[in-house]
Amino acid sequence: MPSEPPSPKSKNIFNRIASAFHNEELSDRDDLIEVLKEAKSHNLIAADTFSMIEGALSVSDLRASDIMVPRSQVQALDLLEDSSEWIRTIIECGHSRFPAVEGDLDNVVGMIHAKDLLRLVLNPEADVKRFVRPARFIPESQPVNVLLKDFKSTRSHMALVIDEFGSVSGLITIEDVLELIVGDISDEFDREDKSQNIVQEGTHWRVKALTTIEQFNEYFGSDLEDDYCDTIGGLVTDRFEHVPQAGEVLEEKGFRFKIARADERQAQLLIVERLD
Repeated sequence: MPSEPPSPKSKNIFNRIASAFHNEELSDRDDLIEVLKEAKSHNLIAADTFSMIEGALSVSDLRASDIMVPRSQVQALDLLEDSSEWIRTIIECGHSRFPAVEGDLDNVVGMIHAKDLLRLVLNPEADVKRFVRPARFIPESQPVNVLLKDFKSTRSHMALVIDEFGSVSGLITIEDVLELIVGDISDEFDREDKSQNIVQEGTHWRVKALTTIEQFNEYFGSDLEDDYCDTIGGLVTDRFEHVPQAGEVLEEKGFRFKIARADERQAQLLIVERLD
């Protein structure tokens, strides 16, 4: 039995999507997103697929400095310390890769895999510098989409972010980039750490959307409140009156909130600035 032809509505949606690649109808990315939303509402693409497309489109707007782990939160292995300290750091953090330093992050000698240090259990006298691999350095201004290509071509999983003076300002992993596209990737080592909900980066702060309004007010000495939500992401969504998308900006009681990462269900990460 022959299949039914597509409905005029579906055909129109596909035509509009196709026109995006011929500059006939859609004039910018926002128009394309709206067409994709319409396609999703008609079940022509799955919700998860739409979320990943939207995340992939937003990646090119971000720089390494927008998503990096700031220097103050970077866990490194100091080769000048006793090997027992390295093992303790690995156990506490649960990471598989670490910057290897001598003294501090101003003297990075490379990267080291946790699995390589297991050899020290069998041979405590082994020279740990044999296991150190070259470190990758990228500027704060590097576009995230370029970084993703770099990770892929070099088969790297981690890079150190440097500022204009050559000092390490943060760290970024391939997981950080992929989470922008597919959403949060959790594993058995992930723990809830409220101390990282609000992280200062120069003149602004990186704030997780799940940070409670109470924690936000306590940190900033502010008086934000919402009758319906307990989190800062919920408050921002309530003010927008729709699920905010990456790049949208809201000003509220002396603060500017910019959505740095979001999916179709919720905001995930905010960039917060104080207003004069």
